[in-house]
Amino acid sequence: MIVARTVTLMVVAAIAASGWHVPAWAQQTYPSRPIRIISIFPPGGGNDILCRAVAQKLTENFKQQVLVENRPGANGIIGTEAAARSAPDGYTITLIPSGHAVNASLYRKLPNDSIKDFTPITLAGASPLILAVHPSIPAKNVKELVALAKARPGQLSYGTAGVGSSGHLAGALFETMTGTTLIHIPYKGMSLAVADLMGGQVSMTFGTSLSVVPLVRSARLRALATTGAQRSPALPDLPTVAETGVPGYEASLWYGFVGPARLPPEIVHRLNSEIGAVLGLPEIRERLASQGVDARSSTPEEFGRLLVSDLERWAEVVHRAGVRAE
Repeated sequence: MIVARTVTLMVVAAIAASGWHVPAWAQQTYPSRPIRIISIFPPGGGNDILCRAVAQKLTENFKQQVLVENRPGANGIIGTEAAARSAPDGYTITLIPSGHAVNASLYRKLPNDSIKDFTPITLAGASPLILAVHPSIPAKNVKELVALAKARPGQLSYGTAGVGSSGHLAGALFETMTGTTLIHIPYKGMSLAVADLMGGQVSMTFGTSLSVVPLVRSARLRALATTGAQRSPALPDLPTVAETGVPGYEASLWYGFVGPARLPPEIVHRLNSEIGAVLGLPEIRERLASQGVDARSSTPEEFGRLLVSDLERWAEVVHRAGVRAE
């Protein structure tokens, strides 16, 4: 689309040819004081775990404190607004999830522009969701689940962390691509959705690895597939949805670091290099893999293009499904 190509060019140009320049003395001394990483969700989740893993190593490498500040609320909007308003000096960066690219379509009005008000630094990790069902559901794989849903239209339900959450959109995409009708049950957090799933109040979930994998391993839930393009390192024997009956289906979570708009290129590339080195450490990769997150980095330009493409892709899903968060 012309609009998407135009926005992509804007993102790349902002990174490669920013009018902001850091004086030579600033380049040599950065960072000269503590750096703040904003985690836009509460402590304990995948976003927070990744923030703290990176912050610990950056503190060692920079010889400066890198602190994590949790600013949760409103599907990440509170934290990203604080990030957008911060000074473009490299001392405040933010870890955003893939949901950041969805909010522009979900909400009628946002306090910031999901693309223009941020400077991409690097992708940090990716994690598929897990399609899991209550043990009473007779489906043993995705094909059987689709057949069951078509035989019982509007009777199977899926619980998620809320309207517009990654699980909700994964479910909406699943319905669109399989021609099924499911009932979405939103909760105020994934833990509540999983609790009701274990109790049989809902039929299934598209849940995060962190919340679902332990219950699958203890046989309290049955995993049918992962939603990623590749299999999950947490459950390597579990096929993807695309492998088992829905070709082309993919609804992974990703995480990436951004700064505020007009972050100087010199700072962007320093942070990109340092964070990329941390994400490549075996101990960090193993730590994140245990949480179902595949650590990976990218160039700022690659991450910028991912933001734009996801914004367009999920806008179409949100429109078709009639999803709206207020």
